[in-house]
Amino acid sequence: MSQLVLASNNAGKLSEFSRLLKPLDLHVVSQSSFNLPECDEPFFTFVENALHKARHAARETGLPALADDSGVCVPALGGEPGVFSARYAGHEGDLNVPKDTRNNLKLVAALADQTDKRAYYYCVLVCVRHADDPQPIIVDGQWWGEIIGQPHGEGGFGYDPYFYLPELGKTAAQLDAVEKNNISHRGQAVQALIEKLKHEVFGK
Repeated sequence: MSQLVLASNNAGKLSEFSRLLKPLDLHVVSQSSFNLPECDEPFFTFVENALHKARHAARETGLPALADDSGVCVPALGGEPGVFSARYAGHEGDLNVPKDTRNNLKLVAALADQTDKRAYYYCVLVCVRHADDPQPIIVDGQWWGEIIGQPHGEGGFGYDPYFYLPELGKTAAQLDAVEKNNISHRGQAVQALIEKLKHEVFGK
């Protein structure tokens, strides 16, 4: 395995995964290079969505594929938004307002009467050697924090400005890229993936 197609058209994710997987000398290429549109996410679990996207990208490109599914989960809300994090607000509110803003406003409002503001980001990564791989490599990562009522920080994306890390006294949006990758849910999952790829694929 020398080339890996990322089942995403997100340029930020491509850059992040390319940097993190550099130690394995893997060339990570976006599925957009093959004119593949974003795949749907029809399932109710992170792992099923990631596996679905990875198999789709592998089938369409003929290459090993990597996919992720991630979101923020709030125990006080029964795990919501969860797999629906990216589309939590749906068509609610002013549709001229950016999607991330509407999602965050809905989450803050849902937690307004809750004393438990704890939340965690969750990420699952699935790597398949080919579309019908019977033993996909699956890893995950979890990053705990709490949801605050006002945004802080200009970095990151999604819920990052509202995702506060008490031990650091910052939100995820106030971390630089290196610091975030070292501790985030996606960073944890990628490190676990690297170890599995070393052992299971490269025999190191």
